[in-house]
Amino acid sequence: MSKDIINTKKAPEPVGAYPHARKAGGLLFLSGVGPRKPGTKDIPGVQEDVLGNVVWYDVAAQTESVIENIKIILEASGSSLEKVVDVQVFLTDMKRDFKTFNAVYAKHFSKIQATRTTIEVGALPTPIAVEFKVIAEA
Repeated sequence: MSKDIINTKKAPEPVGAYPHARKAGGLLFLSGVGPRKPGTKDIPGVQEDVLGNVVWYDVAAQTESVIENIKIILEASGSSLEKVVDVQVFLTDMKRDFKTFNAVYAKHFSKIQATRTTIEVGALPTPIAVEFKVIAEA
């Protein structure tokens, strides 16, 4: 496996055939990062019914968990949150969640001043409400 491909057991396992990150030149490109807890299928701030349907979720708890997972992957790659240069955010309900998500994001990223794009999507691959795609300096 190429040394430019980064995987870590400290982060949640990818849900597809892709690495946690890949280094190209002086940059790190992270695959989409969701809020699942490492080593489990647990999603913070999610309540499901007996059929596995999400009946309630806390986007603040999920956003905090996404940022923690990003920190884990960046550190495993030899980088850090302070080296993030661009973030793409995917929310499943912009109207409901943007204000809360934005407050949590600001707590971590205000001083970093990474560029950001926030997009509403119809669904994400697992029952999550937020996912980040990150580019950072290696």
